[in-house]
Amino acid sequence: MDSSEGKRTDLDKDRRTFLKATVVASAALAVGGIAALSKTITTPGEAQASSTTAVTFPRVQVKDITSGLLATVNNLVTNASLNFYYPLDNEANIMVKLGVAVPNGVGPDGDIIAYSDICQHLGCNPGFVAAGKSPPCNPAYSAKGPEMYCCCHGSIYDMADNAKVIGGPAPYPVPRVILEVDSSGNIFATGMTGPTIYQHGPAGSDDVTYDLQGGTPV
Repeated sequence: MDSSEGKRTDLDKDRRTFLKATVVASAALAVGGIAALSKTITTPGEAQASSTTAVTFPRVQVKDITSGLLATVNNLVTNASLNFYYPLDNEANIMVKLGVAVPNGVGPDGDIIAYSDICQHLGCNPGFVAAGKSPPCNPAYSAKGPEMYCCCHGSIYDMADNAKVIGGPAPYPVPRVILEVDSSGNIFATGMTGPTIYQHGPAGSDDVTYDLQGGTPV
């Protein structure tokens, strides 16, 4: 074999080696590209799944702050409010047996309802006012229905309509306490609905996970 043939043979080997390397690199790039594309497609879903936190509110029997008695359907007085803490041990709520069925009401008559007693305006504590009655701070006002009336700045919430704001500066309804009644008539608080309790998370947020932050559960 002369030197020219030896050079051609070496050149052919180099070309084959180069082609093999190119094929391998191309395959690697293709796999990497598919993986990157797959990651791009799946990441939003993965991120969403990882950010979804299971919300576990305590399930506790409602207890009157004043008397310490546990609430049952038999010891509630129509149009008399009962105050209790939930879901944290320093967050007041109002529960009332209204005497008429209302949306989300519980009990045999569907008339027991409860809401956060922390005003969505500046965090004062509204009080319950029965239909036709007046709040202690405004004797000239007569409630058109069962209401929560905040004496700080006059925010008014309709207890018969999911605490809809019907007066004053409050920007959102107060959240409702989710109630359950067992077969013995015991009344339990099991969760909260949005919007979040005043100063828990972004104002007006419906992410109730914020309601469990910043304190000790009851």
